[in-house]
Amino acid sequence: MPADPEVTSPLVLVVEDEGALVTLLRYNLEREGFRVAEARDGEEALLQAAELKPDLILLDWMVPHVSGLEVCRRLRRRPDTRGTPIIMLTARAEESDKIRGLDGGADDYVTKPFSPTELVSRVRALLRRSRPSMAGERLEFADLVMDLAAHRVRRDGRDIHLGPTEFRLLRHLLEHPGRVFSREQLLNAVWGSEVYVEPRTVDVHIRRLRLAINAEGEADLVRTVRSAGYALDRPGNGHG
Repeated sequence: MPADPEVTSPLVLVVEDEGALVTLLRYNLEREGFRVAEARDGEEALLQAAELKPDLILLDWMVPHVSGLEVCRRLRRRPDTRGTPIIMLTARAEESDKIRGLDGGADDYVTKPFSPTELVSRVRALLRRSRPSMAGERLEFADLVMDLAAHRVRRDGRDIHLGPTEFRLLRHLLEHPGRVFSREQLLNAVWGSEVYVEPRTVDVHIRRLRLAINAEGEADLVRTVRSAGYALDRPGNGHG
C-alpha cells in the first residue's frame, strides 16, 4: 500500500517468519506511530527493501531461503540500501554471534525474548542517529503539525494548546488520516481497554479538540460520520 504523502511516520520492514511475533511487532510499532511492512523470508525481504525503501529494517537471523545475516550483507552491498538502519533479531545470544551480526552490517542486535517497549526505543534511537528527520517525531495533515518530541501542535504556524487527552486523541487521528473510528475504537486507543469510560465522553473531547484546532474561518478537519464515528479528513470528504 503506498504511503500517505501527508504522513511522515517512518516505514519499518519486519522480516520474520513467526506469525505471532510479526503480529506483536506490528501492534507495538503501529501503536507508536510507525508504518509497518512485512516479509516472511529472506528473498521477499530483499525484494521489499528494494521496492518500499523502508526507513529501518527489523531482520530476524533465522528466516527461510536466505538467512538474515546474508540478507544484511547483500543490503549493505546495494547502493540504495547501504545506509538503511538494520536491527538484527535473533535467539542467538553468544557474543561471537553478536559480533558476526554486527560485522555483517547490522546497526544493532536484539536477542529473543525481548521487551517490545525496549525494541521500539531502540528503533527510535537508531532512526534519530541515522536520519533525524525520520525519527517518527512529527505528524502532519493539511496545515496541522504535531511535534511528538516537543509535545507541541501548530496549525498554519500558530500554537495550539491541548489537554493530555485531546493530544492523544489528535495523535491517533493524525496517525490514521481519513480512517473512521467508532467511539469504542477511540476509547480503546486513547483511554485503554482496561479503563471504563462512557462512550459519550469521546464526543466531549472531540468537541474540545475541534474548538482548539479550528480557529475562526478555518476548515474543520474533524469529520463526523453519522452513526459511525469520527475521522481526520479534508473538508468536502463527506463532512457531516
